[in-house]
Amino acid sequence: MVSHLPARPHRVYSPGMDPAGYLAHLTSEFAAFEACLGGDLAAPVEHCGDWTLYDLADHLGRGNLWAAAAVTEQRGDYEPPAGPREPAALAAWLRGTCGVLLGALDTDPSASAWTIAPPPTVGFWQRRRCLETLVHRWDAEHATGTAGNLDPGLADDGVAEVIDTMAPRQVRLGRASAPAHAIGLNATDTGSVRALGPGEPVAVASGTAADLLLLLWGRLAADDPAITWDGDRERARAVLAGGLVP
Repeated sequence: MVSHLPARPHRVYSPGMDPAGYLAHLTSEFAAFEACLGGDLAAPVEHCGDWTLYDLADHLGRGNLWAAAAVTEQRGDYEPPAGPREPAALAAWLRGTCGVLLGALDTDPSASAWTIAPPPTVGFWQRRRCLETLVHRWDAEHATGTAGNLDPGLADDGVAEVIDTMAPRQVRLGRASAPAHAIGLNATDTGSVRALGPGEPVAVASGTAADLLLLLWGRLAADDPAITWDGDRERARAVLAGGLVP
């Protein structure tokens, strides 16, 4: 532990990107995810409990249909069917759910939609589904031993989303307690400087935006060499272990 920390950073919240940017990233991330389905569907997905690659694909595809209904039908109680288990059929089904979602999201981002957190707009889902797919594409590639890079700008937006949407929602739903301390998050590639939690940061984590996103989503351990710490790492660990994301 070092004896002092940098001054508390200003909280910077990414404005995200325009709808075309989100849809372009979604299309690319869906294709990369689908490419993983040529592997063993029984392969375990390390950071998703007891899920297999099939379970992850089923989750992503059903989530696509559920989010599409949130936009087109203005409701959050739609229950999509499970995906087929035969590999070729599963890939075709997932591709179809991607098409349904992209069709629903290809509209004015300010249009009304049912959402899980503010704002109640299509733009919320453009961002949320893009970032959901980004993380689960990494999960799928990690499960098949082919993990690729995460786009720095999109990962940076994902860090912001944990701070402005996901962590507050976890607290609001009673799934987690509010962080007792703040941790700083400095992205070395994008230059973004953020803080999560109240007061002065007890520690600052520095790394690429992708590594910080994976850290916040529990895919990267706090002691991973990709993350550089300045300050009280143990108290920072308590914040990271507090259920920041579902």
